[in-house]
Amino acid sequence: MMKKTASFLIAALAAAPLAHAAEGGFVGGLAYAAKDPVTFVAFLCMVTFLLIAARMGAFKAVLGGLDNRAAAIRTELEQAASLREQAAEALALAERRAQDADKEAEAIIEQAKRDAKEMLEEARRDLAEKISRREAQAAARISRAEADAASEVRRAAADAATAAARRILAEEKSVDQFEAAAREIERALS
Repeated sequence: MMKKTASFLIAALAAAPLAHAAEGGFVGGLAYAAKDPVTFVAFLCMVTFLLIAARMGAFKAVLGGLDNRAAAIRTELEQAASLREQAAEALALAERRAQDADKEAEAIIEQAKRDAKEMLEEARRDLAEKISRREAQAAARISRAEADAASEVRRAAADAATAAARRILAEEKSVDQFEAAAREIERALS
């Protein structure tokens, strides 16, 4: 393979000046390129150099280096494609997680709203119960106060009646004591 490559290169290098000369690029044409000793010697030196370089493996080393570089570039491209795929997967995963987080946040907000409504309703019920209990306690206190007042009035009336009866009994022995006590009771009660 190396010999074929070297042969092809030598043929291409040899044909280049001839093709250029055929177009009339040199002053004297093709004949000038072959007759000019400086050009001919330079051409022979270049061909000799290329043959020596080919024999020593320079073309093989250059082509091998190019092949290695191409393989390295291919590997880097494969790695870049792999990294791109991984980045796309990571982006898709991050987007899914963000969507899941948004949904979870919305669910938490909705749950918080429901909890707040329940707490508000419970607070209203508790407040209504406390108010009704306080009203019942106030009504019970009022009833007790009324009962205490009524019993105090009865006790005061009884005390007044007893005092009036004692006075009547002590003052008047001849008057009908029962009638006098009744009148004294009526005066004390009014």
